[in-house]
Amino acid sequence: MTLPESSQHGPGDKVVELGARGDPRHENVGELLGAVRALTLKHTCDLVASLLDNVDDTLFDLAEKAESNATQTEYFDGMRETRKKRPRIERLFSERVARGFADFAAGRLSRARANQTDIGPGTTGELSLVDDRELEESLAISSMVTKADVRLAAALAALNQRLSVICGGQAIDDTNNPLGPNALALAFRDALRELDVVDIKVRLIILKMFERYVLNALDALYHDVNVKLVQAGVLPHLRHPVVNRRASDTATAARARRPASPHPAAGAEAGAWAGDDGSADLHAELMQTLTSLLAARRQSFRSDADGGYGDGPAIASLTPAELLGALTLLQGESRPLPAMPNAVDTRTAVEMVQHLKAELLEQIRRLSGEARARMSGADEDTIDLVGMLFEYILQDHTIPAPMQVLLSRLQIPYLKVAILDRRMFAHASHPARRLLDLLADTAKGWSEESDRDHRLFDKVKSVVESLLAEFDDDIGVFERHLAEFNAFVEQNRKRAELAESRATEAARGRERLQEARRRAAQEIVSRIEGRALPALLRGVLTRPWANYLVLVLLRQGADSPEFRSAVQFVDDFVASAEVPRDNVARARLRDSMPALEKHLRHGLATVAFQEPDVDRLLDELKTFWRQQLGEEAAAPARAADTADSVLAAITENVQPVIEAAPPPEPAAETPEAEAIDPESLRAVQGLKVGTWVEFIDEQGTRERAKLSWISPISGKYLFVNRRGLKVADRSAPQLALELHKGRALILEEVPLFDRALDAIVERLRAAQAERQTAKPEA
Repeated sequence: MTLPESSQHGPGDKVVELGARGDPRHENVGELLGAVRALTLKHTCDLVASLLDNVDDTLFDLAEKAESNATQTEYFDGMRETRKKRPRIERLFSERVARGFADFAAGRLSRARANQTDIGPGTTGELSLVDDRELEESLAISSMVTKADVRLAAALAALNQRLSVICGGQAIDDTNNPLGPNALALAFRDALRELDVVDIKVRLIILKMFERYVLNALDALYHDVNVKLVQAGVLPHLRHPVVNRRASDTATAARARRPASPHPAAGAEAGAWAGDDGSADLHAELMQTLTSLLAARRQSFRSDADGGYGDGPAIASLTPAELLGALTLLQGESRPLPAMPNAVDTRTAVEMVQHLKAELLEQIRRLSGEARARMSGADEDTIDLVGMLFEYILQDHTIPAPMQVLLSRLQIPYLKVAILDRRMFAHASHPARRLLDLLADTAKGWSEESDRDHRLFDKVKSVVESLLAEFDDDIGVFERHLAEFNAFVEQNRKRAELAESRATEAARGRERLQEARRRAAQEIVSRIEGRALPALLRGVLTRPWANYLVLVLLRQGADSPEFRSAVQFVDDFVASAEVPRDNVARARLRDSMPALEKHLRHGLATVAFQEPDVDRLLDELKTFWRQQLGEEAAAPARAADTADSVLAAITENVQPVIEAAPPPEPAAETPEAEAIDPESLRAVQGLKVGTWVEFIDEQGTRERAKLSWISPISGKYLFVNRRGLKVADRSAPQLALELHKGRALILEEVPLFDRALDAIVERLRAAQAERQTAKPEA
């Protein structure tokens, strides 16, 4: 099919024509290609990171179900190698994708296919084990690339033509498109060669995850790149049909049933993204279910309808233009939005959402002068569906109440979008749908405490006010607000990430310090417990030397030679307190004294011990050791006074790590801890970094926080607010107990639109079952 382009443009049109293209390395083209490259790297690297985040869980689940120890070991080896090689895998993938763009910009267009294997010229007729692995991987990648090419065919077709324009008219197809599924799959395969010691079975599982986490999520990337190129004037009037063969019959039937848009502008905007959304198949079954449930609901109510929309044969159905006109009038009569979060009125918002349909019908009666107004079944279903969507928003605990009220005011604009283009419910990449999802997701982390300057509240409010004031029939308004709000979110995300990293590093530092103090105490107490050490020696070990052990643990680690040497000093120092029984023992103590003095002087200097105090301490130790050797008689009163003064100096210089013994292990957190709900504990253990939780204190104050870090040492969960500031830290049992008692609530991660549609389907099914049950009684 020929893809038409507009042949006439006004003088102000920003359009790149093939004939007007110059050198593909022209500055503007280079900037444009650089922007496409940046979009691709950011999006795909984020997707690969998400994939690698989930490798551990996937392989662990498989290991638990493994039928043999050998298979289980293979999965565990794969987990370990992936964790170890992850930074290099991510870097190699990024470099390979970037190199693909560099080759593209230089005109080196590779046509390597994902099913080609790199078998060297010296290969014999018998396939080696490596060749078998290559073949299996090639077949797996070829299969997933083929599926992705088919699913994304429309978006890729537009992308290929636009890339062809900016590279000087060279032929671009799915094999040499630098951001096509083929190029990305080959890049990941190259990066995955880092796992060459991993069993092929595990590598194939990770490749399958690449299909799930990356190739199946490319819709948004291709949409964004196509929009970027359109905005730059590259084939802005290009049209492309949906070419998904599996859905072609359904799509054709849907187009036949759908009335033409009464507003050309709406159709033009929809054309910019319609073919880019490859998730339509995933939503087809849901939408078919919704359509049938809504139709059944309408039929059951139609016989009881007595005013708004009846079967009056003399009354013609309202046209979409008439509906939009009435909605625009209602939109202009909207009440002002609340100025402050504490000024919201949820009850009024619920009433406004529930009564919109009645108000719309009343508006139509006033405009038409008719006693009855009949709307088509499809329009009626659309009005009801949008109404249920916004009722769900007002009931969704994931969104804070003040934000629920703000978002609920978008009911009229979204009803107008649904009438203009009903594909909003079937296409996850529809700009209006993406904007509402983003607003809801951002609002999820809002609380009055974290938004004291009302920065986020005012921004969401301004988007709602703008849509109410600006939106008539140009769906491009949603694209513009989506881009603007995305920029706002990104700017705040960077600021929050900086604060969050500080909070995480502070928590990590505290945990490392606590662990080092615990280890130091353990090493020393295990060596002095039960021994009648003189106060001077005990004070040295439990105070300055314990601090030195902590410092060595933090700087060099427990496996370092420095730490082993410091622990050996403890053994030698304790041994020096024993009175030698023979000449050999006396000679050993005498020979060890210089090394003990040297090591102790180094350790005390490391923990900033004052030089005069070091000298006094060493003088007292030498006196003590000479007494042990029988070389000097003790002066009891003087020795005691001097020892006390030296210990006082130690106390002034360093904080004690231990006094005499390590603290006992804490008992169960509370008596309630024994009755922790297993399901709540499993929910806690399943939490991923980035999950939002709402905490409710005894006064009923609610605070939302994101899981930022899970300590590998203590297992504690660190939570921060949307500004990246620490809100709480909890152990797994503590958090499970709060969940069980309703003092904590895990917030949904599924996008608003998806969870709303699922809830609406369940609501309609329940109502249908109730009606069917009530029929026999009637």
